[in-house]
Amino acid sequence: MLDVVIRGGEVIDGTGAERRPADVGIRDGCIAAVAEPGALASEGAEREIDAGGCIVAPGFVDLHTHYDAQAFWDPTLSPSPLHGVTTVVAGNCGFSIAPLSGDAADGEYLMRMLARVEGMPLESLAEGVPWDWRSTGEYLDRLDGTLAVNAGFLVGHSALRRAVMGEAAVGEAATDEQVEAMARLLGDGLTAGGLGFSSSWATTHSDGAGDPVPSRHATRDELVRLCRVVRDHPGTSLEFIPTVGPFRDEHAELMADMSLAADRPLNWNVLVAANARSADDVTQRLAASDVAAARGARVLALTVPDLMRIRLCFLTGFLLDTFPGWAKVMTLPAADKLHALADPEQRRRLREGIEGPDAGPFARIAQWHRMTIEEAFTPETKRHEGRLVGDIAAEQGKEPFDALLDIVIEDGLRTVILPPQSGDDEESWALRAQTWRDPRVILGASDAGAHLDFIATFNYTTAFLGDSVRGRGLMALEEAVHLLTDVPARLYGLKGRGRLAEGWAADVVVFDPDRIAPGAVGMRADLPAGAARLYSEPEGVEHVLVNGTEIVSPGATFTPARPGTLLRSGRDTDTVSLAAGA
Repeated sequence: MLDVVIRGGEVIDGTGAERRPADVGIRDGCIAAVAEPGALASEGAEREIDAGGCIVAPGFVDLHTHYDAQAFWDPTLSPSPLHGVTTVVAGNCGFSIAPLSGDAADGEYLMRMLARVEGMPLESLAEGVPWDWRSTGEYLDRLDGTLAVNAGFLVGHSALRRAVMGEAAVGEAATDEQVEAMARLLGDGLTAGGLGFSSSWATTHSDGAGDPVPSRHATRDELVRLCRVVRDHPGTSLEFIPTVGPFRDEHAELMADMSLAADRPLNWNVLVAANARSADDVTQRLAASDVAAARGARVLALTVPDLMRIRLCFLTGFLLDTFPGWAKVMTLPAADKLHALADPEQRRRLREGIEGPDAGPFARIAQWHRMTIEEAFTPETKRHEGRLVGDIAAEQGKEPFDALLDIVIEDGLRTVILPPQSGDDEESWALRAQTWRDPRVILGASDAGAHLDFIATFNYTTAFLGDSVRGRGLMALEEAVHLLTDVPARLYGLKGRGRLAEGWAADVVVFDPDRIAPGAVGMRADLPAGAARLYSEPEGVEHVLVNGTEIVSPGATFTPARPGTLLRSGRDTDTVSLAAGA
């Protein structure tokens, strides 16, 4: 007797092989059979799922999320599973929330850091997360058995530095003794099941006080020493952000050194969607993989297989706080920020910052007249939704910047604004498809769980399959599923996940290939303390199963089941050494 049989669909097994009509039998959380249609009729099953007209595929694997905090108040890790994701990795960019020292100030610091650098509402982090563990093992134990999806967690550099160095983690170089203490904490976390080590040198990563996050103060020797710890723990991986923008030689050499020290592949975040006008930048950054390969290391770029449509909001100020001269205002409390934005003199200084000689690439973003009001929140401002700021300003006889700030103030800072989109042309899309196929590239830089009012790339799987694959015909569906499932699963050595094969975990998504799409994106106020986030429900995703149990049913409805595995290194992952990945 089978627990579940999925009948009548076409199976795409994740390996890249052509689809075929087949029935899928599930028993004890695993694939019992992938058989010719009707061949399982004699087995019988407690439940049958009719997949007629649908594709039956492995659940999608998202290697770059920030669900570390959300896992405590939302065990579904929504909305990712609605979009077919059955396995996530969190703790990226050095931003895990374990370990902690015995000082309560650690949790307070990490909360404010996450609120600033990852766009998570501070009030939600304070109300929704207990902050009562110390070790990575204790943190993992708190989540084990509570989640709907499979989830693994990296050990983050900023948390390690803060736990060992306290306030000195920001602004000071670590002593040899402090680096050794970090190495011991990292080793303890990996022994407890942490999936690997993550860090960041990104110049955009600043903490709640506006200072560079702890990992940005680390020397290359500190980074390489911590990567050496990873080598001693089976089934572990590396994730890193070397910089924002073009790489220098030192970045390529550092990533190669880190990979060699750990004897593991390293994936870096993020290769922004290729654009025909920036093709040279993509070529230049992917060359870091060639530098690594020449030295026997392995370095891969993580990318989102879609245009990254950013949304700006003055309430959190993410990205706006990186504009020259804007950081002080954007980090003010909301009431003080409203007062500052209403001040004509302050407006003049902000405008000079983004229009002056130091504006650089930010000037291309801050084209106020070309921005669109995506979402507004009062009867007075709602009428502007979908309109260009330039048109509103002309109608009101104002400068575009002033017209925009007047709307933002009326909305209590909550207005969602869309900058103009570039790269939506055939040449750019063809370049992206070429990039996605590049063996130096991995799909999946969703940042799900973070930047909650800034980006909606949590829906990259359904956007990719609906727009790029079906709509634009950029690649076969079988190849696309392979890139979303087996490729990332093999990079992290996920045992028995990423394919539909006998004996493998029954992580399954059933979707209609003619309808799959991400659905409309909007704000939803469902976070702790009443805070809001961007959210999207898909079209065409009919069923999602994790370890043989349905967690999403038709109509994008979560079931109450929580069958996810807390993925622990070594137990749930194989070691992907440099020799194995060659």
